[in-house]
Amino acid sequence: MTLWTSLLLASIVCVALKTVGYLVPPRWFDAPRPTRTIDLLTVALLAALVVVQTLGAAQAIVLDARVPAILVAAGLLMVRAPFLAVVVAAALVAAGLRAAGFAA
Repeated sequence: MTLWTSLLLASIVCVALKTVGYLVPPRWFDAPRPTRTIDLLTVALLAALVVVQTLGAAQAIVLDARVPAILVAAGLLMVRAPFLAVVVAAALVAAGLRAAGFAA
């Protein structure tokens, strides 16, 4: 199977899944349990994306300047700092560590 065949097959599967999602009756999601599960699934997927983007490099786990930056951002978010301040502080931590040579 070539790369283009895999890409086309994955695209067809994605479109099919989206189409099936439109065919699900809305009343299935009106109960409290499915609504709560859907809400929590969104948070879990976003958290997984953050972890993969922070620690992943190809097929390896890499601990570099991004990890302390994420920890600083999480701490600032816990104390309800403004989002722009969180982003700037995390960027400064990552840049400072990279400039100091602690991480690639």
